[in-house]
Amino acid sequence: MQTFYTVKPGDTLSSIAERWEVPLASLAAANRITNPDRIEPGQQLSVPPGVASVRVKPGDSVYSLAQAFGVPTSVIIGANRLHPPYTIYVDQRLSIPPGVPYYTVQPGDTLFALAERYNVTTYGAARPELIREANRLPSDQIVVSMRLVIPYAPPGGSGRIAFVSDRAGTFDVWTYDPASGAVRAIGGGQADPHTTPYWSPDSRRIAFVGKLGIVFVVDALGAEGARQIDQVEPYTALSWSPDGTRLAYVKNDRIAVYNVETFAHGSIAAPGAKAVSWFPTGGDRLFYSAAETTGDDAFYEVRLDGAVRRRLPVGAVGPKNDAALSPDGAYALYTSPGASISLAYVANLATGDVYRLTGGPMAKNYDPRWSPDGGSIAYSSNEYDERKGYYSTVRVERPQGGAQRIVAVSDCYATPVSWSPDGRSLLYLSGCGTGGYASELWVADVAVPAPVLAVGGAAAGQSGAITAARWSPRPIREEPLAVYSSATYKVRFAYPASWRRISESRAEGADGFFEVSAVSSELPFQALCREVANHPLQPFGAMPRIAPGRVQGREACYIFPSADQASELRSQSALLAQYPEPAVVDGVVYPYLILWADEAHLASIASGLTFI
Repeated sequence: MQTFYTVKPGDTLSSIAERWEVPLASLAAANRITNPDRIEPGQQLSVPPGVASVRVKPGDSVYSLAQAFGVPTSVIIGANRLHPPYTIYVDQRLSIPPGVPYYTVQPGDTLFALAERYNVTTYGAARPELIREANRLPSDQIVVSMRLVIPYAPPGGSGRIAFVSDRAGTFDVWTYDPASGAVRAIGGGQADPHTTPYWSPDSRRIAFVGKLGIVFVVDALGAEGARQIDQVEPYTALSWSPDGTRLAYVKNDRIAVYNVETFAHGSIAAPGAKAVSWFPTGGDRLFYSAAETTGDDAFYEVRLDGAVRRRLPVGAVGPKNDAALSPDGAYALYTSPGASISLAYVANLATGDVYRLTGGPMAKNYDPRWSPDGGSIAYSSNEYDERKGYYSTVRVERPQGGAQRIVAVSDCYATPVSWSPDGRSLLYLSGCGTGGYASELWVADVAVPAPVLAVGGAAAGQSGAITAARWSPRPIREEPLAVYSSATYKVRFAYPASWRRISESRAEGADGFFEVSAVSSELPFQALCREVANHPLQPFGAMPRIAPGRVQGREACYIFPSADQASELRSQSALLAQYPEPAVVDGVVYPYLILWADEAHLASIASGLTFI
């Protein structure tokens, strides 16, 4: 439930934000305030999560702290379960929530207006029924001075969030649907506090290292039980191949590769290897970091058969931790040198040039993550205040550094962050209180950062630790799917299982179809898109629409039909994409893939498309 602060004379939006270490932009967005200079005494503000605890200093009392923070003494007494005479002690840590867990109805209020004002929305649509249900109201009628709890609504958005929690008594992997708010356990109770969920690129499976270091793979929709793969050291990082069929990880100075469909496995010698990942393009290339005899770490590229191994020209000295490739595989993001001092860097793998991210003032920056388009990086930055202690900010900036923004604040020392599939939102953890694990999972829109509580929260009666969370890389379809895989056209994607395959390159159903082929042309890519769209036979109508896109970091374009397209073409649309490596069909080299599909299914098919 949301927490409300009543504005006092002399308050400003920035002073309220500073009091609880809440980003000013978040406080304004949480209340739909367009002019931060216009707030009035008596106005009730929903305050997003920040730092709601302080260390008691000599001379402090419950009354003086209540005056300093502008909240009723009863709020501090209740939050800390104090008993008369409400004695507090120097260095004691007290929780000071930013107000009360309810809104007091004012003249002119309606449930719909409150839902809009305080972001009780899903996909931007107001959900007044959630306020009615949370307060067990018999109707939409409310009266002045009534106290209402204001819940958070599922934020909407594509994909699922996988998180690790002991909310049911034992640690497990759970999923959260941001569209419906539904939460489901799928890991068979096999997780541990150190477990991290790793989504396959097509979002069909989740891999994780669970109890006793066992590597498990589960179906993302919970259709299959947890399947054991191998046994490794705890905290071993896992990486999925671009086609979602194989896992790679480091074990005993070797890179292990396991095919989750055929159960074939092998390994490559990699002395000193710390972590491995697949290059997003080119299905047989792996990237890994390894410790050198000098004490520095180096980056390597190795082919899956181990026949080719080369050191990449990144000469920066020191350890290289949490290395992650950009979506196009051209850059590596990493932190260095360690936990106590942790700076984030981006390295150009072709030139060796290294850029340092701005980072936070404490030089403690953790868990950096590329946005889906590679245009931004999000990370957690540790902060410290003498009175409030340690906390963290969620920051976003450019890969070359600069244009840094604080999106959210967590009361945890550090928090994992993860992007939504469309790159619009970030998830992070909070609710650490005075120490220990996080207990809340939050989602914030990067452009309009009004945080939404997705999972957890004592007010909602949800208990349990949350230790890790990651958003799926792609949307997830609930309908049964089949998988199309073609060695000829070097592509793999999912399509409705009800469709019938009528040839090696085409499938049809009552509600749609797809067909694949390859294209050869010497035209520049954008010119080729226009040529295909405006073919003399007008397969997309007289005025087709061309939209830019990317597939696995490669240039692509979508072609959508105009209203005058012939009906027998069944709303035919197309995706044209550049291969990472050209396909060779009957001795002819083809640099481009073309996928035709009905307009209703093109985006969903393309969202799961990977080159093989």
